[in-house]
Amino acid sequence: MTSLDEETLQMIVHRGVAEIIDEGKFIKMLHGREPLKLKMGFDPSAPDIHLGHVVGLRKLRQLQELGHQVILIVGDWTAQIGDPSGRSVTRPILTSEEVEANAQTYLRQFFKVVDRSRTQVVWQSEWFDSFTLADVIALTSRFTVAQFLQREDFRKRWDANRPIAITELLYPLLQAYDSIRVQADIEFGGTDQKFNLLVGRDLQELMGQRPQECFLVPILVGTDGVQKMSKSLGNYISVEEPPNDQYGKILSLPDDLIMSYFELLTDVPDSDLSQIRQGLSEGQVHPMEVKKQLALEIVSMFWGQTKAEEAQEWFQQVVQGRNIPDSIPVYRLPVMSNNPQSAPGGNQWRLSRILVEAKVASSASEVKRLLNQGAVAIDGRVVNDDDQTGLLKPGSVIRIGRRRFLRVNAEWDDSGKSS
Repeated sequence: MTSLDEETLQMIVHRGVAEIIDEGKFIKMLHGREPLKLKMGFDPSAPDIHLGHVVGLRKLRQLQELGHQVILIVGDWTAQIGDPSGRSVTRPILTSEEVEANAQTYLRQFFKVVDRSRTQVVWQSEWFDSFTLADVIALTSRFTVAQFLQREDFRKRWDANRPIAITELLYPLLQAYDSIRVQADIEFGGTDQKFNLLVGRDLQELMGQRPQECFLVPILVGTDGVQKMSKSLGNYISVEEPPNDQYGKILSLPDDLIMSYFELLTDVPDSDLSQIRQGLSEGQVHPMEVKKQLALEIVSMFWGQTKAEEAQEWFQQVVQGRNIPDSIPVYRLPVMSNNPQSAPGGNQWRLSRILVEAKVASSASEVKRLLNQGAVAIDGRVVNDDDQTGLLKPGSVIRIGRRRFLRVNAEWDDSGKSS
């Protein structure tokens, strides 16, 4: 075990922390000689992890560096039940194949933050595959419905006469049983998981184990500046997004999120953060310059310093300088003629087809929305019409938003066929 100095202790306990239950016992355990079992579970209900997940993962990494052991629970059972966690809606039921595919994506990205060599990965199916109805009844007998209605989300839905599925009531019990099986010392989660973590603590005590301490981290606000970062809301930054996209999204954050992102997602010393905060409040430093520093820190975490600096240079040249990057995707039009106006019709001239096939837009509906917003330009000219038979030509550059580009390529001949 690595010795724990006071500065490191304060960083672990107070920075990027919402609540620790019980903080005093947690600190006492950190000063002990035995490695702690740090439990964190995830439900692979969708692929990819984003910066909101990274807040808790960074805490795990800090404790791993002191010699403690992370136990990662893959919720391949609970992912098929669904936990609203404040959303007041149940998740769609997934097949085992979908859960497996999502889990592999999570695991690959998870180890971008935590140390693989100090992590034990455990699948819930290792114990729930053999669960019987008697086991389920024995588990449910230890709690009452009244106890579960203390959870804020359940209580609100109950008071509003909105449905609560019985399977949702099982979710906290199954998550709690995970703690029994791995004999967790500490469980980590966001503040929206507080009830579930406390159920695990109670169940351990009821079954004769030492109750786990609960380590709750803040919820990261998404790029919209309003709601929790979420893929379903589209306000997220993925850990596997290309460096240019990560950098650009961070620079587009609302100014009032700058300090929370620094505190939750970087190792910049608190003394430096105090100076940044003071500089922003007194107008001595421009928020954009601080965001550039923030973007460098975060992109470096996933891609390294060199890639982060390249992303910064790209942003300054392409977005701020409004230059066209040297290397952009190329799309070859299926048919072009000497006279574009007489070229064969059809949807090959539609931007929705071109941008989707070139994978610079996700769908035709996204292209329509971007056109309506005036966010699409051909050779510097803003366009609002999907059909661009008369404007596109070989070498034309389509700009989508501020950071996406596509070059159209084709050769004309007198026959009206591309060569």
